[in-house]
This record gives sequence, C-alpha cells and structure tokens, in this order.
Amino acid sequence: MFQKSVTGFRRKSRIAVWQQVDWLLLAVVVGLTIFGGVMIRSAELNQGLTDWWQHWLIGAIGLVIAMFLARSRYENLLQWHWIFYGLTNLSLVAVIVIGSSAKGAQRWISIGGFNLQPSEFAKVGVIITLAAILHTRTASTLPAFGKALAVTAVPWLLVFIQPDLGTSLVFGAITLGMLYWANANPGWLLLLASPIVSAILFNVFLDNWIFLDRDSWIICVWAAIVAAVAWFSLPWSWYGAVGAVIANFVSGQLGHIFWGLLKDYQKDRLILFLDPAKDPLGGGYHLIQSRIAIGAGGVWGKGLNQGSQTQLNFIPEQHTDFIFSAIGEELGFIGCLGLLLVFWLLCWRLIMIAQTSKDNFGSLLAIGVLSMIVFQLIVNIGMTIGLAPVTGIPLPWISYGRSALLTNFIALGIVESVANYRQRLKF
Repeated sequence: MFQKSVTGFRRKSRIAVWQQVDWLLLAVVVGLTIFGGVMIRSAELNQGLTDWWQHWLIGAIGLVIAMFLARSRYENLLQWHWIFYGLTNLSLVAVIVIGSSAKGAQRWISIGGFNLQPSEFAKVGVIITLAAILHTRTASTLPAFGKALAVTAVPWLLVFIQPDLGTSLVFGAITLGMLYWANANPGWLLLLASPIVSAILFNVFLDNWIFLDRDSWIICVWAAIVAAVAWFSLPWSWYGAVGAVIANFVSGQLGHIFWGLLKDYQKDRLILFLDPAKDPLGGGYHLIQSRIAIGAGGVWGKGLNQGSQTQLNFIPEQHTDFIFSAIGEELGFIGCLGLLLVFWLLCWRLIMIAQTSKDNFGSLLAIGVLSMIVFQLIVNIGMTIGLAPVTGIPLPWISYGRSALLTNFIALGIVESVANYRQRLKF
C-alpha cells in the first residue's frame, strides 16, 4: 500500500510539472512549423531540394529544447544573464573575425558543416539581458532607461557592421517593446526613434544642408514636434528641447552623408519597394514577381503545388524570405488570412502569459519575445507585398532557416517556462 502511494505521488508530481504549460501556444507553434515545411516543399518542388525535411528535423530538435526549457525554472536565467550577454557579444565578434561571407554580408560561422548565424541567437540574449536589468528597476527613470540602451547598443552595433540591417532593426523593436512594458515614458521612446525619422526626412525632402527648398517645411514641423515632446517629457525643458532638435538635425545630416556612402544595390534594397519598376530586372525583380504571385492567388488560391510563379521558380529565395509569396499564390487570400489569424492567436497567448506572470522578469521575457515575433511578421509580409524594404527578415516558424528556427523555439521554451511557473491558486 505504501509503495502504491509513493508511485501515485511521483506520477502526480510529474504531471504537476506541466500543469501550467500553455498547450495552445505550443500547438500553434508546432502547427506553424509543420505548415512551413509543407510550403517549403512546394516552393522547392521543381528544384530538387529537400530543405523541407530539414525544416521539420530542426523543428523537432527545437521542440525538444523548448520542452526542456519549459520544465526548467526561468528565474535561473537571472544569475546567468551577464554570462549570456558576454557569450552573445563574443559570438558576434567571432563572426567578424572568422565568419564566412555570403550575399555581401558576413553573418555565419561554419561548425561541422552547419552554418550557424549568431545574430539570430543574439536576439534571445538581448531579451534575457534587458529583462534582467529592467525587472528590479523599471525604465521610468532616465538612468535606468539609458542603462538599458547602453546594454543593447553593443550587440546592435556588432550586428549592424556585419552588415545585417534586418536583424539590427529587430533588436530595436525588442528594445522599444520591452522599454514600453517597463514603464518608460512614451515621449522618450519617440525621441529615441526620432533620429531615424530625421535621417529619412533629410534624404527625401532636403537637397542641401544649407539651402532649404520648398519642401523643408516638413522638416521644420518635425523639429517642432520633437521639441514639444522633449519639453514635456524631459526633466530639463529648455535644454531638452534644444538638445533634441540639435540631435535630430545632426543625425539627419549624418544620414544624408551615410546614404551617399552606400552602394547602389544597398540603396535599391531600401527604396525600390516604392517603385520596383525602376529596375524590373535587378533590385525590383523580387518584389515584382512576389506581387504577381500573391495577386494571381486570388481569393482561394491556385492550390498547393499548383502556383505557376512558385513552381516555375520566378521568385528568388521563395523558400526563405519570400515564402509568403508562395502561400499567397497557392492558398490565396483565405490562406493568408488564416495564417494571420493563427499568428494573432500566438501573440494573444504571449500577452496573456506576460499579464499573468508572477514577476516582472517573466513578464518582460514574454513581451520581448512578442516584440521580436510581431516585428518580424510585419516586416516580412510587408516586404513581400511592397509595403516595406526587402531586408531579409524571415517569417517566424515558416521560412527555412535553421538558426532562426532554433532561436524561435528557444524563445518559445523560455516563455513556456514563464507560463509553467506562474503562481498556482490554492484554496
């Protein structure tokens, strides 16, 4: 009798370990991974490639890692977060020193025939580090706000100089999302993003640093907005307003200078989405073919493995960055809408976990992962339909990419750990 009681207790203990896991979130991610393999197979059907089964294999490995992390207590990351931060930066430095180059960027390290992309795993490292910094001292004060930015700046710069514009933008989205959740003043976040806006405006509306043309009133209006935000959000009204305006004008001019240093193909990747017909056989080719494919899908699509643009390989990189084009052509508007609803469900579960977490650290981890997924989703779909520049950001759990897929599953495991170790109700 005693032995039966002990066995029953152990069985219940093993079950209790998984009681709080968000099984719906896990099922959604597994479903997306399976769906991604199906679409990758369709996109490569006439190319003789077999990346689809590798996608599933890496997904299975990632799922095992995620389940292990879900059972581990996420609080243990607190005492190791500086170690993770150091390893993140060291791996990014290693890419610069011994990394291999492809398509104009140095992003990969080859280990035993496996091309590892440290910048993907660095996303999780940044999320863990920011959550650890902000969980005890929120971003409601300028020193804490500045510390969080300083910590993020190092890996961001190492990724930016690879150059990997897409991943560096993901770092920015993660930082803004976590700072907002950590009670940062919205005005500070606007001021943080304002130099990027100024750099764009200077290149679009200002032809000369000294002579202001007839469109310069747009820059003046933006400067007035920045000054007003700084006046009401910073503790030193006059100094803050003047400093913010000067910083924006300086960043605008620097952006004007850096734009002139970019190569033509780099400029094309950033602006051709506005009018891809300017270079239909060069930089605009991807986007033109992508829009043709999505438009040809209509409401219901042409059917799996039946898309003409997809099966005839008109769309470059259609199994990675442009996988959404294959989905649009073969599954149509209904298929795309269904995929967006599934991602909406995933994001809703992440928000629920963040809201019900037992501490700020777990909540910030969930929001960091949410920011990463949402930004990648918006930019990837936006670039395939012509609403965003082509930046090489993959569609989470759908696009082929081993490092990216493993990173997403690691992030999932950490969030599931936050859900699994929430406070249990006792009566």
